[in-house]
Amino acid sequence: MEEEEALGNAVILEGVGYNFARDFLFNRLLSAHSEASYLQMQVLLHTLQSSCDKDVILNILGVLTDLLSLGTDRRIHYLISKGGSEALLQALANAARAEPPAADAALLPLLRLLARVGRRDRKFGLKVQRLEATDVILSLARKNLGHHLNLTHCLWVLRVCASSVTAGTALGINGAMELLFKVITPYSKRHVRTVRAAVEALAALLKSKSNSRRAVNRGYLRGLLRLYQDWHHNDVSNNYVHIRRGLLICLKHITNIQLGRETFLDSCGMEILFTSVQDCLSCKNLDPIVTTVTQILRKCYPKEPLPLPTVRSSYSFSLPGNVRTEPPCMLLEDDYESDGEEEVEKDLDNDDDETKEEDDDLETDVNKLRSRPVLDRPEEELKQYEAVCPELSHNFQELESESEEEKSSEDNTENLPSTPSYFIRSATSVKHQNIQRTQSVTVMGPDPGEEDLKVPLQSWTKKEKCRRAQITEKRHIVESVQDADSLEEEDMARSHVLTLCPLPKEIAWYKKMFNTECEASINPSPGGRLKTSDMVRNLLKKHQGNMPFHSPCFYIARAECVKSIPDYKFLAFPDFWGHQPPPYGKPMLERKYGVQRDKVLDDVRRLIQPGDVIGRTVFDLDEPSNSSLGAPDCLTFFSKFESGNLRKAIQVREFEYDLIMNADVNSNQHHQWFYFEVRDMKLAVPYRFNIINCEKFNSQFNYGMQLVMYSVKEALQGRPHWLRVGYDISYYKNHYRSCAAAAGGMRRKSYYTLAFSITFPHEDDVCYLAYHYPYTYSTMMSHLDILEQNRNPKKVYWRQQTLCQTLGGNPCPLLTITAMPESKKRDDLEQFYNRPYVFLMARVHPGESNASWVMKGTLEFLVSSDPIADLLRRCFIFKIVPMLNPDGVINGNHRCSLSGDDLNRQWLTPSSQLHPTIYHTKGLLYYLRSIGRTPLVFCDYHGHSQKKNVFLYGCSIKETLWQAGCMVDTAVITEDVGYRTLPKILDKVAPPFVMNSCSFLVEKSRESTARVVAWQEMGILRSYTMESTYCGCNHGLYKGLQLGTQELEEMGSKFCLGLLILHLKSLPCSKKVMAQAALLLDLEEEITDLRAHRSSSNSSLETDDEPPCVEEIDYNTDSCSDGEGDFSELDKEIQECLSQVEEETEDEGATTGQTCSSKVLRGLYTSSQPAANNMALPLRSVPLGMYSGFESSPA
Repeated sequence: MEEEEALGNAVILEGVGYNFARDFLFNRLLSAHSEASYLQMQVLLHTLQSSCDKDVILNILGVLTDLLSLGTDRRIHYLISKGGSEALLQALANAARAEPPAADAALLPLLRLLARVGRRDRKFGLKVQRLEATDVILSLARKNLGHHLNLTHCLWVLRVCASSVTAGTALGINGAMELLFKVITPYSKRHVRTVRAAVEALAALLKSKSNSRRAVNRGYLRGLLRLYQDWHHNDVSNNYVHIRRGLLICLKHITNIQLGRETFLDSCGMEILFTSVQDCLSCKNLDPIVTTVTQILRKCYPKEPLPLPTVRSSYSFSLPGNVRTEPPCMLLEDDYESDGEEEVEKDLDNDDDETKEEDDDLETDVNKLRSRPVLDRPEEELKQYEAVCPELSHNFQELESESEEEKSSEDNTENLPSTPSYFIRSATSVKHQNIQRTQSVTVMGPDPGEEDLKVPLQSWTKKEKCRRAQITEKRHIVESVQDADSLEEEDMARSHVLTLCPLPKEIAWYKKMFNTECEASINPSPGGRLKTSDMVRNLLKKHQGNMPFHSPCFYIARAECVKSIPDYKFLAFPDFWGHQPPPYGKPMLERKYGVQRDKVLDDVRRLIQPGDVIGRTVFDLDEPSNSSLGAPDCLTFFSKFESGNLRKAIQVREFEYDLIMNADVNSNQHHQWFYFEVRDMKLAVPYRFNIINCEKFNSQFNYGMQLVMYSVKEALQGRPHWLRVGYDISYYKNHYRSCAAAAGGMRRKSYYTLAFSITFPHEDDVCYLAYHYPYTYSTMMSHLDILEQNRNPKKVYWRQQTLCQTLGGNPCPLLTITAMPESKKRDDLEQFYNRPYVFLMARVHPGESNASWVMKGTLEFLVSSDPIADLLRRCFIFKIVPMLNPDGVINGNHRCSLSGDDLNRQWLTPSSQLHPTIYHTKGLLYYLRSIGRTPLVFCDYHGHSQKKNVFLYGCSIKETLWQAGCMVDTAVITEDVGYRTLPKILDKVAPPFVMNSCSFLVEKSRESTARVVAWQEMGILRSYTMESTYCGCNHGLYKGLQLGTQELEEMGSKFCLGLLILHLKSLPCSKKVMAQAALLLDLEEEITDLRAHRSSSNSSLETDDEPPCVEEIDYNTDSCSDGEGDFSELDKEIQECLSQVEEETEDEGATTGQTCSSKVLRGLYTSSQPAANNMALPLRSVPLGMYSGFESSPA
């Protein structure tokens, strides 16, 4: 029945007039059921291919035109799925063979349909090749060289075909480029629409590298440069921007190959484009021109290695056991300097997996996702970790009978006149100033009653010796502080001596600040030592002691015990003096429009106008003798202090410097963290700094983030703040590459530039610049000393032990914090021993200093007198490793330890020799699991450089499988969804936390991280990585603000509050605990409701991607982000052409044999977007003038 109906439609097409047939079939196709519609479409397409009747073909084309002009692209895709592309191509081949005028009548509507359908058919290029239609299209174009309207339509189809690399290559072989170069003329107001179509078709052809190579060999690149110059100079009214930009896109594609870049440079292309773009910078309408020129210039800038002897770190460390670390394997982007031979063309049409790229890393093996409690070491080795769990066997009956050594240590501490003591604030209180309390340091070592154990790198065999060693260390710190007035004399007798970096040289300022005539105090001797201790004494007297949990004396004492590769001799002033959060929040920096292109063009100016480039090395960590220290009219740099990182500084111009960061120790990569001193600046002068060896592809510096600065003069005037500073900040790909020899035989990698400008607040100041708020190892150790001193020992159970020694010989501290038992009664002691564990750790990546600030907030809350903290301590036992990678932090690394390894990728099989902190932390987790005390929560504090807010990564089998598109049998795969409870709580109580940014997917590339290993091997359901942004928040209370240290510390305290609420929701609690919690949390719930109300007005689903900047950020210069692949402009061009043809036809009063009405044609290409005003002059039906400026040469 349906076949008969379809045949009837074919009879209608042949037997009746166009209007009746069109309306009849159009209505039936729209109203028919799917099966009947399918058969009717098949008949239409079959008739279109086989019929020779002009009227039938025109009728079918009219029906298809009307059908596709309504609705969305779904109809076009439906037509494609039923073979519409093939039918139109076959009809085009038939029309090309037909004799005029029969062929001419159907040609234009057929070409328009092909352009409309073909650009949405991903396989169109392959179909063109399979049907051998390339020759047909080229033949039609050649036949119509003298007829501009037909030629323009042919060029539109040619452009669509060339969008496929394989079809474009075939067209190039068959002479398509030669044809197009006959059409593209120098500047003329005639036939601009045809010229534009030819230029855009040529740009599509040149995406093929073989076509680009052919164009270079035949001299077309130089011709394109001449054409661009001609159109640029003559188009003074900017009416033909599309043609100028099209020519630039042609150049962009040609320069994707090395031969093209070399020819471009030889043809003075850099100078031509750089000069021409200067005329366009002031006109925002010419931004497409400026953007494309910038991309070409940056890509063609001659590649060169960094001005370093080697990309490997300036520091090296001999590993134990003669272990040698090979250069790390890296997945690097393609090196565009390596070609020169014929590349294998990639047909993008065959790539159907574009949307699956981000899911390829997901683990889909259910057996690997399930918990697998296996050991990576002998089980008997776990018993050694009993020594670091004294809380499980402590005999509180002997609580008051402490050893004489402990009492002696306490007595020494109690008598400290200069030791600061602080009120440990509550969670909601502000930082109080110095409020004296009489507290003592309680030094706790391992329980002497435990058996002797053997731990690699950390001996527990002699408990009393270890105990005495810890007490001796504490006494050494106490004595150092006690003798602060004679600090200098005592230092001289020690082997490890530290001094402050010299203060500002301005004598008048020094006299005013310290009221002293001692000029020698501020001038170091040639050997680097201070002549007297007056400066240190004056500084300690001037220090007001109003920085909670910081003491310069404690810091110096701890810093002198640090072991570093460079053997630091100087202290950075901010770490010595301390930091107070500023009294105000800093909004995210608004990105200045055009800042990136200005930086790139300024870099290009160095190449083509090198006359003003100084090129003087003013600081060099590798060759200090090469540094121009104290040179006039230049800044002085320094970085040889704890956590410092600056390898080289080069003065480019008077107020511009290129800076190079040092790689991680025993590595040749991981350049992100920087921390250095700069002095001798002028007042009210903008200095530009370019850090030229960044590695990350993207950065929050492009989205409102600023670096931080600390001014010594400001600090000594009572404003000791790390402040967010910098303007004109941009992060972009530069022209530096690592050479193969320097990279250890690996493929070359690209570098990125972080460019920023600073106007310093004072002349001849000493300022420190850093990637983020620094937090050194010595800062942490002195902070732990002060916390231990100021805790309430009657309420807070505190044990600070050494988990192990690091590779560099520095102790890695392990903390145990909980509440003291309420009494010595059996029930209270049993409640103490049975508290669930929470395991926290931070700073496995040294450059993520924000993680340490969050940890600082957690620690201060846990030992505070806040009632909520007291209740929390009674609910949990906290095991905390506050700094997992001390060596990396000390030596200024960004990601690795001294072994050159990323420690957060070593959790599957850590080495006791190379990764001792990971090995023993994992061993402690194994031990807790083996005695049935698996932690309830495991959280690893990190920092995130490419996202905003604070969020958690967790682990879920079902969510991973669902995201990967796998079928999940809920009857077989069961999962406790309790891993989502804590993030949901934090979303309500912590202002910077965003639940929608959290992820619970398990990736293959993360299987060796702490989060995944603790989840799989230890069976910890709530195993998390907490990521804190370096930048700020785009959600909630802190929306639009950059996070400071106060907000990061608050996040640490709010995490504790979240743990308490989790305990109340997830675990059975006594009536007493529930009653106290209900009383304490009323206020918190009110605050939570208020914050929820505030954030509800501006909350939205967060995505991983940043919103677009006002200016397009093109990190990779070889990307195709110029928009030439967008065919919306082609739709507009076709619509304008049709409208103009209709007007000309109505003016002439003739239809010239066209059966379809112009109104139908206009409806075919109605765009959803408003068409841009085309300034091109009307075309007239006269033959095109042929441009003879190109002479073909043999390929």
